[in-house]
Amino acid sequence: MEMLESFFGVIGDLTWGWALIPFLVVLGVFFTIASGFVQFKYFTRMFRVLKGGNQSADPNAITAREALLLSVGGRVGGGNIAGVAVAITLGGPGAVFWMWAIAVVGMATSLIECSLAQLFKEREGDGTFRGGPARMILHGLGSNYRWLAVLYAISLIAAFGIGFPAFQGNTVAGAAQDSMGIDRMITGVILAIGTGVVVYGGIHRIAKVCDVIVPVMALLYIGIALLVIVTNLDGIPAVVGMIFSNAFGIEEAVGGGMGAAIAQGLRRGLFSNEAGLGSAPNVAAAADVRHPVSQGITQSFSVFIDTIIICSCTAFVILLGDVYVPGAEGIDGVALTQQSLVSHLGSWVQYFLTGAVLLFAFSSIIYNYYLGENALTVLTKSTAALHGFKIALVGIVFLGAVAPAATSIFFFSDPMMGILAIVNLVALTMLFPIAKRLIVDFSDQLKAGVDRPILDPAKYADLDIAKDVWTGKE
Repeated sequence: MEMLESFFGVIGDLTWGWALIPFLVVLGVFFTIASGFVQFKYFTRMFRVLKGGNQSADPNAITAREALLLSVGGRVGGGNIAGVAVAITLGGPGAVFWMWAIAVVGMATSLIECSLAQLFKEREGDGTFRGGPARMILHGLGSNYRWLAVLYAISLIAAFGIGFPAFQGNTVAGAAQDSMGIDRMITGVILAIGTGVVVYGGIHRIAKVCDVIVPVMALLYIGIALLVIVTNLDGIPAVVGMIFSNAFGIEEAVGGGMGAAIAQGLRRGLFSNEAGLGSAPNVAAAADVRHPVSQGITQSFSVFIDTIIICSCTAFVILLGDVYVPGAEGIDGVALTQQSLVSHLGSWVQYFLTGAVLLFAFSSIIYNYYLGENALTVLTKSTAALHGFKIALVGIVFLGAVAPAATSIFFFSDPMMGILAIVNLVALTMLFPIAKRLIVDFSDQLKAGVDRPILDPAKYADLDIAKDVWTGKE
């Protein structure tokens, strides 16, 4: 076991340690410039998805809004509550600015990867769609790169399909036990049953559940944070000044100064919004839309919601209170967020936060399941394998919840996520010319007065795209 831990530790050092974050940042900046600052160009258009409505005549189709909420449900979680607190503790208030910066850059990366996933998606027998980086590699780069698609699929299953559900179950059970004294076994049984019911309902049930859970959990959490902000309006200028002064080294809050702020802000921001990691494109491809860039814009909005809105809420709750002391050791993680809320609003809020963590974690579990299922279908079409994975996931969630130390065996999650991110970024770099064609096509149609652009497959006859997916018709 120690040998395995050392092996995956080396992989983690080679990816997250020094290579991956600069790669994500540099490519994000490149995508932003080369695409004509597409995340700003279509920013107001992003909000159209909130109106809801199905963009397809097929009543069984997954809508753009449902795909958005499913991806938001997966992105929003511990990174928004505990991750922001860790970033501030280790990097100072300035880390918040760099989280914002990487989110703005990541919005372009997310648009590129999700547009490509849409273009190369496939139709299933039940009429639903499947896609993502693995299929993007297979159809975009060709069969010679199948090994790369397989490597990606295996890494996705290991990180998102196995490791993270256990961590989510552990987080919920720990929060319920600490704040309300609920036994881990009870929490584990409830989570396992709920997970089983949802995942056996397929992508339609997963999407419908997230369509309800995600708006509720996000709006409640944002509402509580806004209550804190409104009651502390006079402190906002000082907090904003603190964030910017620390971000640029004018005021050092922790050891390491500006360097620590940049490192923690970028790292935690990327972990939270997942832009460039190749996870969200699996969900984005499931939506039935007229043009791939439409869903790319929607998923770019998901990054904005995750980091610019929800992470900022957590940051202001912490920085407007007196629990956090710059440079001091002690409280961090979810405890810092929880105690900061308590200091503002009273002890009742710790129960609210436990409920929020429960909803965040549950939506993340079912999101992670879908990523694992989608990757598994690249490796095998076996129905037995799919059922086996569903049963295993329910067991993993239960194990993670009931055993405080159980998640220690999932030491491979972060290294495997590092591998899939590197694979995804390499593929995006190679396929960017195609993404650029999509963006130009979308933009040209808008300039011509087309309110809702449509992909004409004849323009992409040189590519291996599914003819039954893109008909070129309304």
